[in-house]
Amino acid sequence: MALPRWVQLVFGLLLGGAGALAHDPYAFAVAIFVPLVAGFVLLAASTTLRAALLGGWAVGTGYFVLTLTWITEPFQVDAATTGWMAPFALVLLALLLGSFWACALAVAHWLGGRPWMLALTWTGVEMLRAYLFTGFPWTTPVQAFVNVWAGQGLAWLGPHGLTLVLMGLVAALVSVPRDKAIRGVPLFVIAALGLVPMADRPVSDSGYTVRLVQPNAPQDEKWDPEKIPVFVNRQIDYTAADGTPDLIIWPETALPYLVENAQVVFDVIAQAARGAPVVLGIQRRAGGEYYNSLVVLGPDGQVTQTYDKHHLVPFGEYMPAEWLFRRISIGGLAARAQGGYAAGPGPQLLDFGEMGMALPLICYEAVFAQNVSGAPERPGFLMQLTNDAWFGARSGPQQHLAQARMRAIEQGLPMVRAANTGISAVIDPKGRVLASLELNTAGYLDAALPAPGVVTLYGRTGDAPWAIALLLGLGFVVLRRGALRRGAGIDGNTPGA
Repeated sequence: MALPRWVQLVFGLLLGGAGALAHDPYAFAVAIFVPLVAGFVLLAASTTLRAALLGGWAVGTGYFVLTLTWITEPFQVDAATTGWMAPFALVLLALLLGSFWACALAVAHWLGGRPWMLALTWTGVEMLRAYLFTGFPWTTPVQAFVNVWAGQGLAWLGPHGLTLVLMGLVAALVSVPRDKAIRGVPLFVIAALGLVPMADRPVSDSGYTVRLVQPNAPQDEKWDPEKIPVFVNRQIDYTAADGTPDLIIWPETALPYLVENAQVVFDVIAQAARGAPVVLGIQRRAGGEYYNSLVVLGPDGQVTQTYDKHHLVPFGEYMPAEWLFRRISIGGLAARAQGGYAAGPGPQLLDFGEMGMALPLICYEAVFAQNVSGAPERPGFLMQLTNDAWFGARSGPQQHLAQARMRAIEQGLPMVRAANTGISAVIDPKGRVLASLELNTAGYLDAALPAPGVVTLYGRTGDAPWAIALLLGLGFVVLRRGALRRGAGIDGNTPGA
C-alpha cells in the first residue's frame, strides 16, 4: 500500500536533513547517499507532476535547512536591528534552494520518470545553483567527499562532472531489481572504495615559507574604536615574531581604514615584516565607489599590487534591487541599500617574483569553482583572505574551509588561507590540510608552501564540457519523449498517457 502523500513529505524532510551529517562539522560522507536515494525513491513513487515537485522540495528543504544553519549567525552580530530576520532567512533560503531540487524531480517526472533522467536533471540544477543569480553552490553534494578518495575526482571532472557520476551511481543502485540484488554488489564496492579516507603522504615543498596571521577579532568587536588598536597591534606583533617567512598574509578587512588613509600603519607593518611582502585585506575608495580589496605591501611599506573582490555577497556586500528595498524600508535591509561595495573587474594574479604567481580569492569567491577556472593563467598557488567571523563558531567556517580544499583539488594547486577567526590553513594540491590554526584562537602559523601539482584535466577544461554534455543529454531525452508521444498518437493511444 502506498504511503499517504503527507507521510512521504515528512520522510522527505527527515531524510533530506540526514544529509547534513555528510558535511562539517560531522563529515560522515556516506550520509550524502540518504537524501539522494530518497529523491530517487520519491520520484519512483510520484504518480503526478505535483507529487514529484513536492517530494523534491521536501528533500531539498530538509537538506538545506540543516546544512545552512550558520546562515543565522550574521544576523546576530547586530541582533537588535537584524536578529528578527535570522529564522526567516534560514527558512526562506532553504525553501529557495529546495526549489532547485524540486525542479529536478519535476522535470525528470515530465521526461518519463526514469532514474537516469533524474541523474541528468539533478546534476543540471546543481550546476544552475552555481551560476544563477550570481550562484550559491554551498554544500553541493560532492562537497561531502573532500576527506575521502572520491573527492580526488574533482581534479578530473570538477564539481559538476563528479556530481553527474555520483547521481549516476545512485540511479544505478536504485535501479537494481530486488530479485537480482547481486547485481548491485559491484556498485556498492565502488561506493565503498570511494569513501575510504585519504591517506597522509609526503608533499613536495616549494622551498618557501608563508606566515598566516589570525587575529581572532569577533565581528561585534571588529569595528569597535576601543578594540581596533588591540586587533591591529596583535597582527603587527605576529608579523614581527621570530622567523623568516617569505610571505606574510593577513585576513580579509584586516585593517579598519581605507587604503588612502593607512600609510602610517603600512610603514609600521613593513618594518615589522623585516623585508617580507605582506598581503592584507582592506577597503579602498576610488571613483566614488568602495571596494573590498587586498593590497601587497613592499619592504618600504608602499602598495605594490591591489586586487578588488569581484564576486560579491548579495545582501551582505551589495543590495540586489536596491531601489525596491529603499522604497519598502525593511529594517536593516533598507540601511544596507544606501551603500555596499562595487565589484572589481574579475580574477587577476599577484606576482611574488621567484615565489611565483598567486590567484587571490577574498572570502566568498572561494565557493565558486568558476572563479578559479577564470584566472588569466595558471598560478603557482591559491590565496584566500577571509573574515569567517560572520559565519559563527561551528559549521560555517568548517564548511567554508571544505570548499577551499575543493578548489585546491580541482586545480592541483596548494592553497594558503588566512581567516580572521579561523580556520587559517595551508592546503596541499590534494586538498589535505597540512597545517592550521584552530577556530576562534588568535595566533600565527609559519608553514612550508607546497609545490604545485600537475595541471589537472578540470583545470584545462572548466565547466564547459559538462554544460554541453548535460544540454545534449537533456535535449536527446526531450526529443525522444516527443517522438514517443507522436508515436502514441499515431497508434490511436492517448498522447502522453
